Amino acid sequence: MLLVEKMRGGRAPGPMNDRYSADDLPRKPEAGPGRGPGPIDLAHTPSFRIGDADIRPATREVVLGDSREVLEPRVMEVMVVLAAADGAILSRDDLITACWAGRAVTDDAITRVISRLRALSRTFPDIQVETITKVGYRLLGEVHGLPIGSARPASGQSGATLPRICVLPFVNMSGDAEQEYFSDGISEDITTDLSKVSALGVTARHTAFTFKGQAIDVREVARRVGVTHVLEGSVRKSDGRVRINAQLINGVTGDHVWAERFDRDATGIFAIQDEISEAIVAALKVRLLPAEKKAIEQRGTTDASAYNHYLMARRYWINGDFGDRRREEKTIRLCQRAVEIDPDYARAWALMGVAQANLRYAYSGNEDMDDGLAAAEKAMAIDPAIAEAHLPLAWHLALHGRREEAEAEIQTALRLDPECWEANKESARILYRQGRLEEAIRLLEKACALAESDFHSLGMLTASHLGRGEMTQVRACAEKLVGLVDGVLSRDPDNGAALAYSALSHAALGRLGKALELVERAILLYPDNLYMRYNLAWPMITFFKDHEAAIDLLEPAMAKGGGNLISLAAVDQNLDPIRDNPRFKQMLDAAKARVAAAS
Repeated sequence: MLLVEKMRGGRAPGPMNDRYSADDLPRKPEAGPGRGPGPIDLAHTPSFRIGDADIRPATREVVLGDSREVLEPRVMEVMVVLAAADGAILSRDDLITACWAGRAVTDDAITRVISRLRALSRTFPDIQVETITKVGYRLLGEVHGLPIGSARPASGQSGATLPRICVLPFVNMSGDAEQEYFSDGISEDITTDLSKVSALGVTARHTAFTFKGQAIDVREVARRVGVTHVLEGSVRKSDGRVRINAQLINGVTGDHVWAERFDRDATGIFAIQDEISEAIVAALKVRLLPAEKKAIEQRGTTDASAYNHYLMARRYWINGDFGDRRREEKTIRLCQRAVEIDPDYARAWALMGVAQANLRYAYSGNEDMDDGLAAAEKAMAIDPAIAEAHLPLAWHLALHGRREEAEAEIQTALRLDPECWEANKESARILYRQGRLEEAIRLLEKACALAESDFHSLGMLTASHLGRGEMTQVRACAEKLVGLVDGVLSRDPDNGAALAYSALSHAALGRLGKALELVERAILLYPDNLYMRYNLAWPMITFFKDHEAAIDLLEPAMAKGGGNLISLAAVDQNLDPIRDNPRFKQMLDAAKARVAAAS
């Protein structure tokens, strides 16, 4: 049981129901008539701990072992207030009142502070800040040494009285694991639909999906994520029909608020999703504005078959064998079929463009292939607000040396949809190739959270920390990566990308014998998987200290890799120990010349 649960007699921290005050925290006096309380007096705020991290407000330090960071005053103030809130959710207005003395503050200012706090998790994994959509923020982790509950909520705070809902991943009851993409897609779409209702707070999809596959009481889910209600359900899809059971449960009592069973032709899937969303809104007695109802009903396509093909394509794109061109080819074919069925399906056009760009630039011999720009332009013509459509252009510009223009496309994609998995991951891949590892790490962390089955982003995150020499973070990532890729390999024993990342993670955890077995197995099974060979070179250099073996692994990749791979090798800090090796220098120079001539 968490410390705060013990302090509250077994009740886990829940959402705030009253208006926040931080009266128990030391304050500086605020001069002038009619002014509210001054900012937090850090000099007189006692030191405390979040997990194993020492928080020292007086010196604005965060310390864990040999790791130490000094925070900006405002960032420390916000951390102190979130810590004192005892796991409760604080709205932006709460933070403005507590840390800015109620002054007018732009959203960007608060976002920058929260982003800085989130970045701490790379060095101090116990410090995690969660965003509750349309409600606010809360600090996850056990707090020791600060007055428990010194922050109290305040009645009348409109944002804090919103009903809040967590949509758990619907269970695939089809008896076919291959149908998992469909049940996940429905869960994601219902989450998206409900997030469009301004009078409803919705737990982020990536937070809800952490409960996937767990047998857990919904009241415990509600306590953990700070919601008033939980939606759970199951999906069975077979013989052209889809059967969905859904139930809305009160997060405090465990009572059913609403439940329904749907048994329809598969072409009626969108109507079912609309009915579920509207039934939840009605059951919670919140107001659905006409514009919000219209937004819910706009799904990008009205054709269930096109939708199904898109969901399958995205599944291959996320979970496929990165480095095996068949991943890109399957994704492209499925998207092509989706847009044949519905030519106005912007998301299918956009995903096809991303896959085409990767196929064009990741492998040599594809110089005459479509680089995804036409598909991206088609997607933007249909829906100018679609983030993914900017990614093929970003790759095109980045690989032609037009960094500022590529940066503009990246920023546009992330601004249009900060929660877009493709935008976060592909932007990170581009930034990694520019040597901007700190920025890449932030985006990879987001990508991992948005698609928890995406072992490739977690592998890249591990490699990014490795390139920065952050071995504590490398080991933490490796612990997660081992479990994730072992699951992939149990289903797909020949997945080259999973084999490479498994070797990296085992080596990082000191299991060199196991790592070497994986290296040998990978090369025996897939000697021509260039990205796999490239990734296997990382543990050879850092953990085995066998530079010649690493260069042997890289030689075919340098001889046959596309511009994407060669641009990675040119700046990858994990290759720095062999960068002065004459043999490697010759290989890389020849590869650069080959790619330049082909382009």
